[in-house]
Amino acid sequence: MNKKLFVGNLDFEVKDVELEELFKTIGKVLTADIVRFFDKKSKGFGFVEMETVEEAQKAIEKLNGSEFRRRKIIVSYARQPQSPTTK
Repeated sequence: MNKKLFVGNLDFEVKDVELEELFKTIGKVLTADIVRFFDKKSKGFGFVEMETVEEAQKAIEKLNGSEFRRRKIIVSYARQPQSPTTK
């Protein structure tokens, strides 16, 4: 299992600190980062890393499908990046 979570369908105005504050209601947050374009505009998703696997699971249970800043957010385990394959 994974301590890093994907958070989707975020309001485009949400800041990293707001995302961190939301997840702090569940447990200790190690990192909270919103993914942005080069011009610093939000892509509408981000990643949060919790201190423990148990806290990550609890965050999914409590926050997936919940409303945050007028939007229903998606919270799931982050997938590990795929390494490029060569032929």
